[in-house]
Formats: sequence, structure tokens, C-alpha cells
Amino acid sequence: MLDLFSGLDTHVVITLVLSLGFVLAFEFINGFHDTANAVATVIYTQSMKPRLAVFYSGVCNFLGVMSGGLAVAYAIVHLLPVDLLISVNTSRGMAMVFALLAAAILWNLGTWYLGLPASSSHTLIGAILGVGVANSLINHTSLSHGVNWGKALDVGASLLVSPIVGAVMAGLIVILLRRYRPHSNVHKTPYLRQQVEGRKHPPFWTRFMLIVSAMGVSFAHGSNDGQKGVGLVMLVLIGIVPAKFVLNLDSTPYQLERTRDAAQHLQQFYQRHEADLSKIIVKSNSASQYECHPQQTVATADQLLKLMGEGNDYHQLSASQRWDARTQLLCLDDAAKKAAELPNLSSDDKQLLSNLRKDLTSTTEYAPTWVIVAVALSIGIGTMIGWRRVVKTVGEGIGKKDMTYAQGVAAQATAAVSIGLASWFGFPVSTTHVLSSGVAGTMIADKAGLQMGTIRSIALAWLFTMPAAMLLAGGLYYLAAQWL
Repeated sequence: MLDLFSGLDTHVVITLVLSLGFVLAFEFINGFHDTANAVATVIYTQSMKPRLAVFYSGVCNFLGVMSGGLAVAYAIVHLLPVDLLISVNTSRGMAMVFALLAAAILWNLGTWYLGLPASSSHTLIGAILGVGVANSLINHTSLSHGVNWGKALDVGASLLVSPIVGAVMAGLIVILLRRYRPHSNVHKTPYLRQQVEGRKHPPFWTRFMLIVSAMGVSFAHGSNDGQKGVGLVMLVLIGIVPAKFVLNLDSTPYQLERTRDAAQHLQQFYQRHEADLSKIIVKSNSASQYECHPQQTVATADQLLKLMGEGNDYHQLSASQRWDARTQLLCLDDAAKKAAELPNLSSDDKQLLSNLRKDLTSTTEYAPTWVIVAVALSIGIGTMIGWRRVVKTVGEGIGKKDMTYAQGVAAQATAAVSIGLASWFGFPVSTTHVLSSGVAGTMIADKAGLQMGTIRSIALAWLFTMPAAMLLAGGLYYLAAQWL
């Protein structure tokens, strides 16, 4: 990180600092929303003191981000169409980043002020989709090409299904506890425990499970939501200091060799299936340098192989050559994705194309350690400042009765497992909605009833977050583009 600003002009340094600050501010506000949900139950049940809970939550978030990989980070990034990804070093590309971040921050602050556990994930994804749609309108291209709709549908499905799964699984856990441990203290509320029995904290094992599950949610949150911030930081770094970040300059000789092999094999695949591919790939007459042309995949692979040569170090390439190599790699990856749409493709060919895509992106989909650390710290600090409003909503506002210890454990355990699995498979999900729906599921299972006013507010926030973020981000980007 120390050489990040070396050799940069003063105005570039200022732009870089402001841009990174903008992204980290979004992650800081993310802490208000999503990570606050992770500690809401453990604080509400008085299992841990607030300061201690948010401190350990921050630590677990940090560990989650560090060990979570980058699958979710680049699943978010690739919601953007390829032509925007390969033009992110232009002024329009930077306008894109600022527009989507400004929209996400404005919506998150508004819902936080109202105490609603709205989703930062929904907000960010909506903003990205809005920018993609606005870009299509500006360039007078089809909306079908403005957004990576295949990826958008996958992300939308994960955001829709995860809260339902959370509610059902948390409810089942409470039902099982009621059946097999009907007289356990785990079914008491913090109020009953303190006012009737005169004890402040839950029973030992109940308290232990509450703490462990809360830290599990924090860890899972870091491994999922933290990656979204990492992806945004990489977009900023690639846009402002491309020479240092368009490619992973620490790539090993083995990774570069795998990249060359992947380009050659994709080239051969296109040559073998030229007739079939010509039927599904529409030829573009555009001469834009910021557009991929799948019908030219053989030539693109040739250009990449010639550019890389036999070298085993990206440092040997000039700044412009590194950008060209990244563009060619992204276009080849896009070509491999389109080739996978061929009808009657054998399972072996599908697996081949999947492996080629991994090798083609292995040196473009990365993040330096300091980026991951910075994002993790931003989320943790946000949690420590903004948790109070959301804790009250989760603990008292969802059900007609106060939350019991069993309900807290069930909701948190379900959230930790489901979010962890989503991170493992590269699906972005909402910590906010998984946990709050889990709490609602436990209230239904316990026949405690739901406060429909709060449920209605959360549902409306869930319903309007994505379209509102799309309109905000798309409008901001459209206005900015008129000045460029």
C-alpha cells in the first residue's frame, strides 16, 4: 500500500483519496444496517455488553472478510456489462462509480434514520442495475445489453429465496425446542428473566449459544457483504491508477501460463464450433474500443498471446499494455460465457468452458490484502456507532411479544449458516433480511404474533429499495454523463 501514491500527480492523489473514502463510507454505513443485525439479539438479551459485543463483532467481521474469498465481490462487479468494465478508466467509468455509491449511501442513510433494517445488498445491486440501464439509454443500445441480466437474475433469486429459507429454518428450530425442551429457560424473555427471577443474564448454555451464533452471523456477514465493498474498491483503483491494479502484478508464472493456455484453448474451441457460434452471436458493426466482439475471439486471443509473449511477469508490460491485456481477458471471458449458450453442448465442453473462464480471470479478479483490511475495519467501526436503532427494531418491533432466548438463537444460527453457505457458493445475500425474516419466523412458530406495522415497513423497504436505488443511481449517472 505504501507505493500506492508514488509517481501520481497531486490531482490524481486527491481523486483517489476521495474515491476510496467514498467506498469506505458506504461500508461504514453498511455497518449501521447489516452488522448491527448481527449483534442485535446478543445485546437485546443482555448476553453481552454493547461495547464488548460490537468489538467482537468487528473482529469476526474482519476474519470473515479475510477468509471469505472474492466470489461475491466479483459477482457484484459483473452485474455491470462488459463494455462498462473495460471503460472504467475513462471519466464516464468514474462517473459510474460515484453515481452508484452516492445513491447507495443516500438510501442507506435514509432508512437507517428511520430505524428500518433495510438491505445494503439490495441498495448496492439496485444502484449497479440503474447505472447499467442508464448507460444503455445514453448509448442508445438495447437494454438487454445494458446489464448482465443472467447474473442479475441469479443475484435476485438468492436475495428472494434466502429470507424465506431463514424464516422457515428458524421457525423449525423453535418448534423443535418447544417440543423437546418445553420447560427450559431458553423460552423466557430477558424481561421475565430479570423482573421475575432477578437475574440479568441468560442461563450459561443459552448465553453461550447466543454469543456463538451472533459471532457466527458477524463472521458470515464479513465473508459476504464485506466482499461487495472489496469489489467496489477494486473498481475505483482500476479506474484511477490502472497501471498498478488492472492486473495482479504479483501473479505467479504458473498463473500466467494457465492464462495463455486458456486463451489458446478458447481460440481452438471457437475454431471448432465456428458455424454453430455464428448463429447465436450477433455481429456488431460498432468500432468502439469499449466493446467486446465475440465474433473476433480468435483474433482477440492472438492479440493477447502476442502481448503476453513468453514472459512470466506482468511488470514487463507497459501501463497501456496492461490495460489492453485486461480488456482482452475480459472479452475472452465474455466470449467463453456466450459459447456456453450453444445448444446441445456436451457436459465435457461445458466443464471446459467453465475451467477456461476461471483461468482467464485468475489474474484480473483479485484484491490486495490492504483493501480487504480497510473494508473490514470500515464495517466494524460503523457497527460500533450505529447499532442502537436497529437493535430496538429487531428485539421489540417485529413480534407482538418480546424476543425469547430461543428465538434469538434460532434466528442467529440460521442466519450464520445460510449466509456462510451463500458466501461459499458466491451468492450475495442480505444479512438484514435473512436475520429479520428469521426473527419473524420464530415469532410465528411461537404463536407470538407479528407487529404488522413494523413488518409492513420492512416489507416496503424491501420492495422499494432496489427500484429507488436504480432511479437514484441511474439519474445521477445520466446527469453526470451529460457533462462529460
